[in-house]
Amino acid sequence: MVEVVAVGAVPVAAAPVNPGERIDAIDILRGIALFGVLAINVVNEFRVSFFEEFLPVPSTTGTLDRAVQTFLTMAVELKAMALFSLLFGIGLAIQFERLAPDPRRGRLLARRLAILLVIGVAHLFLIWNGDILTEYSLAGFIVLPLLWGPRWLLAAGASLFLALYLVMPLLPPVVPWPTTAWIKDHVAEARQVYGTGGFLEILAFRVGEVASILPLHIFILPRTIALFLFGMLVWRTDVIRHRRTLVSAAIIGIVVGAALTVASEQPALLGLPLPRRIGFSLDRLATLLLAIGYAAAIIGFVSTRPGMTMLAWAAPLGRMAFTNYLAQSVIFGWIFYGYGLGLFGRLDVVTALAIGVCVYVAQVMISAQWLRYYRFGPIEWLWRSLMYDTAQPLRIRRAIPSGASA
Repeated sequence: MVEVVAVGAVPVAAAPVNPGERIDAIDILRGIALFGVLAINVVNEFRVSFFEEFLPVPSTTGTLDRAVQTFLTMAVELKAMALFSLLFGIGLAIQFERLAPDPRRGRLLARRLAILLVIGVAHLFLIWNGDILTEYSLAGFIVLPLLWGPRWLLAAGASLFLALYLVMPLLPPVVPWPTTAWIKDHVAEARQVYGTGGFLEILAFRVGEVASILPLHIFILPRTIALFLFGMLVWRTDVIRHRRTLVSAAIIGIVVGAALTVASEQPALLGLPLPRRIGFSLDRLATLLLAIGYAAAIIGFVSTRPGMTMLAWAAPLGRMAFTNYLAQSVIFGWIFYGYGLGLFGRLDVVTALAIGVCVYVAQVMISAQWLRYYRFGPIEWLWRSLMYDTAQPLRIRRAIPSGASA
C-alpha cells in the first residue's frame, strides 16, 4: 500500500522514486537552478560591475528596482550557486558509480576535472571573469579521493568544511578585501571600459580584475567543498528516493532558512541588534538551508506525476547546463560590453532581468529541440569526448520503419 503524508492540504505520496525519475529530477533541478544563476549574473555581474553590489544603493534607484534587487539578494543570489555546487557533487558521485566497472575510473575522473579546469580558465580570461568552473574543478580535485571512502568520511568532510565556512566571518580575514575607496574608483573605471571598450581593452581590464575577485573565491571555497561532499553523500545514501524525507527537508530548509535570512539581512525588523560578523555567519547558514530546502522541494514535487508534468520543460535545459551556462556568458557579453551593444551600466534591474528571462526562455526551447536529434549538448559532448579520449556518438540514430527506403 502506498503511504501518503499530508503537507498542509496537499497529499504527497511517500513511494520511492524509480531510477529514471531520479535522473530526470536532477536534470530538472539543474535547469531551474540555472535560471537563478542567470538572474543574478545578468543583474549584478553583466549589467554593472560585480563590485557595485558592495556599495550603498544609489538614492535614484526606483522602488521596483529596489524590490526586485532585494528579492534576488535574499531569496536567490547565493542560493542558486549553492544549488549548483550540491548538484556538482551529486554528478561526481553518479560518474563514480557508473564508471565502477572501468579500471581507469580514477584516471578518467581526474581527466574530466582537468578538462573542466582548462575550459574554466579560458572562460575566466577570454569571456567573463565571473566564472565558477575553475573553482569547481579545483574543489573537485580536493574531494575526488573521498569518493573511494565510506559514507561517514563524506559526512565528516562535509561537516568540517561547513563549520569552517560558517566561522570564517568570525576569524581574521585570510586575504584582504578591497577598500570602499578602491571599489568606488574601480566601479567608475569598469563602467567606462566595459561600456565602451573594444575586445582587447576589455580583456586586459578583465585579466587585471581577477586578482581582486580572488578573495571572494577563497571565502566560498569551503562552502563549495562542503556542498560537493554533501551532494556525494546525498546520492550515496539514496535520500532522494524518499518523499517523506524530501518534504521534511523542504519545510525545515525553507522556513528556517528564510527566518535566518531575514534575521541576518534585516535584523531591525525583528528587533535583533546582531553584531555584523554574526550576521554574516547566519546569512551563510541561511543560504545553505534555503538551497537544500529548494532542492528537496523541487525533487519532491517532480517525484509526483503532476510535478513531473509541470516541470518537465526544465530537463533538457538541465541536461545541457554546461553549454547553456557558457552560452549565457557569450550572449550577455555581447549585449552589455563595448564590443557588442554596449549596454553596460545603462539599464535598470528590471530591464536587465527581462532580457535574462528572454534568453532563458530561448534556451529552454533550443535545448528541447537540440536534444530531439543529439544525445548531448555541444560542450557536454566535447567534455565527454576529451574525457574518454575518443569522439563520442552525438547524433541520435532513429530506426528506419520496415519497408521504408534508406
